[in-house]
Amino acid sequence: MSDPFFHPVSGTELPRYAGAPSFMRLPVVTPDHPRFAEVEIGLIGTPWDGGTTNRPGARHGPRQIRDMSTMIRAQHGATGVAPFRLANCADLGDVAPNPAGLEDSMARITAFYRDVVAAGIRPLTGGGDHLCTLPILRALGAEGPLGLIQFDSHTDLFDTYFGGTKFTHGTPFRRAIEEGLIDPVRTVQIGIRGTAYGTEDRDYARDVGITIIPIEAFFERGIAHVMDEAREIVGAAPTYVTYDIDFVDPAFAPGTGTPEVGGPTSYQALQVARALRGLNIIGADLVEVAPPFDASGATAYLGASLMFEMLCHMAEGPL
Repeated sequence: MSDPFFHPVSGTELPRYAGAPSFMRLPVVTPDHPRFAEVEIGLIGTPWDGGTTNRPGARHGPRQIRDMSTMIRAQHGATGVAPFRLANCADLGDVAPNPAGLEDSMARITAFYRDVVAAGIRPLTGGGDHLCTLPILRALGAEGPLGLIQFDSHTDLFDTYFGGTKFTHGTPFRRAIEEGLIDPVRTVQIGIRGTAYGTEDRDYARDVGITIIPIEAFFERGIAHVMDEAREIVGAAPTYVTYDIDFVDPAFAPGTGTPEVGGPTSYQALQVARALRGLNIIGADLVEVAPPFDASGATAYLGASLMFEMLCHMAEGPL
């Protein structure tokens, strides 16, 4: 059983609306905290959307997710998993980005996560736009390419935007493959849909061996069949999970910068996350929650709930 210091505050002890918000009401243990080295799973905010090319706002995601995550209780209602009893979990705070410097912000994110990895902590991140995932992978994939399961409406496999810009939220996984951070043959992208600029991204995926499961196949085949294939693709080796909230239909998650209609319901969104159980997840993120497009906080609450699903799997896995 984990140390009680790392357990969240219960809503039966302090009302949910009271106290300073942290991810899931966990203790805040920043890298200079004397108990930082005891953390096994660290929840981290990356409040940065410098890669956004249209509707900004994901920089505010971590703060709203923290606030809405006060609704999360200590035990999974369907599986019975109590992650805070299985692992020492803590909110490690936010990476401090440079809102005026894209590559400097990425360097700051990578440096933060290198310290996390060096301390033996597995990170669970609330973003931020999807470019945040690239500097995280630069820290986690430094010793060899990882498997990747990506829930998303978009492939994020483009080469450049605007005549040569290499770093946007539409390019991170192209860069990650080029840098040897993820293994394309052990990469699966689930839920891809919407209108397109062309076929450049899908052509690249085919050429390097990425498996794309478009939304049409997702619904035709069903969640169990699709997730069985995803599990087979990544196997038992270390895997990173990246969950873009725009995977979910905007009727259920309107608070995102690039919504695409025709996606899963919130329950189906939870089901696919639940099907990750037993994989060797060394890190995960939930990105692209943009509070300006959903002041109600419903999108952020779904994001917090999905983070809890992934946390349960990480807590059950090898520590």
